[in-house]
Amino acid sequence: MTMDSIEIGLWVTGGLLVTVLLGMRVAFAAAFAGLVGLIWIFWAKKGYDPEDFGWALTVAVKTAGQVPHSKVASQALSLIPTFILIGYLAYYAGLTRALFEAAKRWMAWVPGGLAVSTVFATAGFAAVSGASVATSAVFARIAIPEMLAIGYNKRFAAGVVAAAGTLASLIPPSAILVIYAIIVEQDVGKLLLAGFVPGAFSAVIYVALIVGIAVVFKSVGPPVTGFTWRQRFAALPGALPIVFVVVIIIFFVYNPFGGDAWGTPTEGGALGAFVVFCMAVLRGMKWAEFKSALLETAKLTVMIFTIIWGVLIYVRFLGFADLPGAFSDWITSLAMSPMLILICILLAYAVLGMFMDAIGMLLLTLPVVYPAVMALNGGEAVNAVDSAFGMSGPMCAIWFGILVVKMAEFCLITPPIGLNCFVVAGVRPDLSVQDVFRGVTPFFIADAVTIGLLVAFPGIVLWLPSLAG
Repeated sequence: MTMDSIEIGLWVTGGLLVTVLLGMRVAFAAAFAGLVGLIWIFWAKKGYDPEDFGWALTVAVKTAGQVPHSKVASQALSLIPTFILIGYLAYYAGLTRALFEAAKRWMAWVPGGLAVSTVFATAGFAAVSGASVATSAVFARIAIPEMLAIGYNKRFAAGVVAAAGTLASLIPPSAILVIYAIIVEQDVGKLLLAGFVPGAFSAVIYVALIVGIAVVFKSVGPPVTGFTWRQRFAALPGALPIVFVVVIIIFFVYNPFGGDAWGTPTEGGALGAFVVFCMAVLRGMKWAEFKSALLETAKLTVMIFTIIWGVLIYVRFLGFADLPGAFSDWITSLAMSPMLILICILLAYAVLGMFMDAIGMLLLTLPVVYPAVMALNGGEAVNAVDSAFGMSGPMCAIWFGILVVKMAEFCLITPPIGLNCFVVAGVRPDLSVQDVFRGVTPFFIADAVTIGLLVAFPGIVLWLPSLAG
């Protein structure tokens, strides 16, 4: 029996999900599935003639071989290593510890004060890092020992760091937002701008949860008192370099004084990395530390780019199978309201995130899901009046991107794959992965509340991008 291209697409996609569930890395599973799918679909066009199998194999290999360079040789992707480098240089320069110290002196007096300080310091570091894994690893070394020293529950302390680390996925410069912008061909600068307010909003929700838990359970997170006003103000200069770098990036992404931006996001990231490097040198960073920052940046960048290469081979196959178009037609034909369908899609992301890493999940699903969501809205060019979600096509793309990235944040702490939890447990030998997963459980509620509010009030997401025009 001869299958059509859509049936081949469904079979290959099913095989991909099975291999991922069996434990194969997403990058390799997607590349293998994409190559097999290309061979299958080209051979099917020749009627499965045995003599044409070699031709199908050759064409499939050539098609897959073009993907790594043609898709990854993008200026926008050069943002990723520069932003990651900023984060590691800031750590080795001691800027992260100074940021945490300032947050501690100003916020430690509230119930759960050190945990609250950790969230705010993590949000500040996220604004120069862009990588959740790196953020979690850094603050597992800095914040957890201080929380344990004054009697915090170790599971709660670990959960705070793992959950707060996810803020780097949303607060610019976010590597995941850059990847989303490239996949859906939207403006990187506006997407990065759109992440600021939801990222800060998520941090505030986390803080409210922590204070509530500390008030109800007195032994979970005791407050810290004794800091004088002089000590508080003395801690601020150490945090100013982080603020300075954030301001530089904002000015390059969007000029607050009006007119054209001063440069591209890539140039802003490169300048930010240079400024942090200069600060690190002035603070006495040694060659070994600089070498470690470069190596850690290279490792994380290679991991991200490998996932992109592998998944884009699968995405190329999806284009030949026409699966995105078929899924979009099916979604728009459902007898359900567009908002209910959107909620179902977000719930599906929550389930997928239990078995896949965030970047791989977005790369695999967006080529199929994004066209369907835009079709639900009425199309990418639709105006706000005629759209299902009450916003224009470009604004819908930005809003959906923030929702998807927030779901990716959620997936970074959900078992059994929650990467941030494994990182925190790996950095802290006194903690097991089970301890971290138990400690992070209350933050599921905070994330659910945040996502619900972002869906109900799109203005939280769209306010800054609307200012950019």
